[in-house]
Amino acid sequence: MAEKPTPGDHRRKWDKDEYEKIAKVRLEEEERKLLEKELKEPPIKRELLKPREYKVDLDSKLGKSQVITKQTPQSGQGGYYCNVCDCVVKDSINFLDHINGKKHQRNLGMSMKIERSTLDQVKKRFESNMKKKEEKKKEYDFEERIKELQEEEERQKSYKKEKKADRKRKAEGELNLNIDPDMAAVMGFSGFGGSSK
Repeated sequence: MAEKPTPGDHRRKWDKDEYEKIAKVRLEEEERKLLEKELKEPPIKRELLKPREYKVDLDSKLGKSQVITKQTPQSGQGGYYCNVCDCVVKDSINFLDHINGKKHQRNLGMSMKIERSTLDQVKKRFESNMKKKEEKKKEYDFEERIKELQEEEERQKSYKKEKKADRKRKAEGELNLNIDPDMAAVMGFSGFGGSSK
């Protein structure tokens, strides 16, 4: 342990060799316990991480009021409830962090490792994406779209012309009804409408 200080030196001196031996013994004992534990219990085999097959509901309680009492179960309290981990998270960002986190995934029986894709899987994925792209091109024919736009433009022009002609006819009809033709002739004009410029 500690050596007795000499009269000229007031600091404590430690026996380093003794403490090194104690540390070595402790490390060896810990390693032995770990090896025994590994031999007794086989490692837990967890599934590889895979994408969710359901949509996360973040909007159902948005903007709604709820009365919470002491008797309200934890799942009915304010916030987002995780039934896998039996916990309540107060906001959506933390809830998403929770369900994507290590603890939640372990409770689901998954590890945080993902499956490595093989070359064949990647090639199949590229092929399926190319097929989707080609289908979109077939659906969207450029020339056909231009024809549709031109037809729509022509319809709009004809509609505007008809509206303008209707307004003109109505204006002329109102003038003719309100003015006595004899009075108009005496005053020297046939109507109040100006000439079109």
